[in-house]
Amino acid sequence: MLVAALAVPDNLGNLAHVQTTATSAAATLDTSVWALFLRAEFVIQLVIVGLLLASLWSWTIIIDKTRRLKHLNSAANEFEEMFWSASSLETLYERIYGKPTDPLCSLFCAAMREWRHALSRGGRKLSNGLKGNLEQQIDRVMQLIISKEVAALERHTGFLASLGSNGMIVGLFGTVLGIMHSFQSIAQQQSANLAAVAPGISEALFATAIGLIAAIPASIAYNSISSNLNRYANRLDTFASEFNAIVSRQLEEQEG
Repeated sequence: MLVAALAVPDNLGNLAHVQTTATSAAATLDTSVWALFLRAEFVIQLVIVGLLLASLWSWTIIIDKTRRLKHLNSAANEFEEMFWSASSLETLYERIYGKPTDPLCSLFCAAMREWRHALSRGGRKLSNGLKGNLEQQIDRVMQLIISKEVAALERHTGFLASLGSNGMIVGLFGTVLGIMHSFQSIAQQQSANLAAVAPGISEALFATAIGLIAAIPASIAYNSISSNLNRYANRLDTFASEFNAIVSRQLEEQEG
């Protein structure tokens, strides 16, 4: 009776053996980042490599735009200080016309060239028609310079927007492939134990993580850079308006 009570059915013994084997295999499974990448299917590896390269390029753009905008704002502060403290616009133009160092300085030089060209063509006293044309021409030149400079600053920022909105979707594509790999392992091994599903699930989560790592910084940086670009563009527009006001005031003084 004691021997019969202690006897274990064969099927229960086999089940215990399978569970022990699965637990042992799961315990010895290498879950390092490099091991997850090497175990992944080729398509998932392509997705991961593509996301990593996109993330690297996005960080290059982020660092470049951040440093560029910081430099431009610092240069704009210096120029505005010179502009408002200069004894005359002609004196300031003679100092910097050959070496404009930032968009604000280029804006001023372009407007002054139009101003001096109009004066040399029409004399120191301009007719009413030439005065109206001069104001319009200076405004057109300044708006053209602003559009050109802002377009140059916005170059490559669209990539950040695309990566921020699509990076997670690409990562989810790798996730789906990883889940499909798990189901294939279950079908091949005819078992749903941890050792069968763990590799595919690991690949899926790894692809998701890479997608998030690529998309989240790009999205945050795009919003921040776009906001800073808009502020700088508004700064250029404000200077253009102030310069046009100065031109109008000087033309009115000529009439008087």
